[in-house]
Amino acid sequence: MSAHVPAALRQRVWERASGLCEYCLLHERDDWLAFQIDHLISRKHGGRTAYSNLALACSDCNLAKGPDLGSLTRRSGVLMPFFNPRKDRWTDHFRLNGHRIMPLTDTGEVTCRIMGLNSPKRLVKRQVISMAGRYPSIEALALMRE
Repeated sequence: MSAHVPAALRQRVWERASGLCEYCLLHERDDWLAFQIDHLISRKHGGRTAYSNLALACSDCNLAKGPDLGSLTRRSGVLMPFFNPRKDRWTDHFRLNGHRIMPLTDTGEVTCRIMGLNSPKRLVKRQVISMAGRYPSIEALALMRE
């Protein structure tokens, strides 16, 4: 969850993400709530309010992640870190199957599960946006081609 982030820094984070939630790839224009600035390593764990430690997140992803850094995998019970958009490529850990986000790695699995990326509510939201031709957005498609 975000502490105070100066407006100029918030704008830089938003621009770097092209207005996309860096976890579920939803565009801010397609959500009811303004997106939040997520501390990848929360302040509680010593993370700083610095450009390199911040990500743009929809409220669903940010609230589900909270101050957590990772979780135990279902398969092996090993502690795995969450997807980190400053260090990881989205397409290395996930792929889109229609409006469903499919994990490809243990990091993807713990991120999907803990953040509820494929919860019924979120699948319906992405399905409706997809039917309108806006999910994945042009910005998200460009990210997946990188």
